[in-house]
Amino acid sequence: MNYIWAYLISIPIFVFFDLLWLGFVAKGFYQDKLGYLLGEVNWPAAIIFYLVFLFGVLVFVTMPAIENNNLIKAILMGALFGFVTYATYDLTNQATIKDWPVAVTIIDIIWGTVLGSIVAGATVWIYRILF
Repeated sequence: MNYIWAYLISIPIFVFFDLLWLGFVAKGFYQDKLGYLLGEVNWPAAIIFYLVFLFGVLVFVTMPAIENNNLIKAILMGALFGFVTYATYDLTNQATIKDWPVAVTIIDIIWGTVLGSIVAGATVWIYRILF
């Protein structure tokens, strides 16, 4: 049951921060750098990504931090998880998509690192308050 509660806590945190990033903070950046590739958002794929990413954060970061009562570990390991997952995506794109901008790779990896840290840390913090 702890896994379910932690997972449910993480969903609105992730959605809020990622939509804030994509919809407002970096919208112009991605449009400028990737406009030639962008189309309509494929919401089923986006939702599946969110659910899979959060499952990974839950299993590899959040629950171990909750079990060890270690918020700092959640923040640091969340950053590492975000770094690895976003680097995997962006460096694969860098390797396989013609003219993929290096700036997108760098900014996106930084964002994934920050996002992973925020999601894991906030989830553990809220979980500790509630339970």
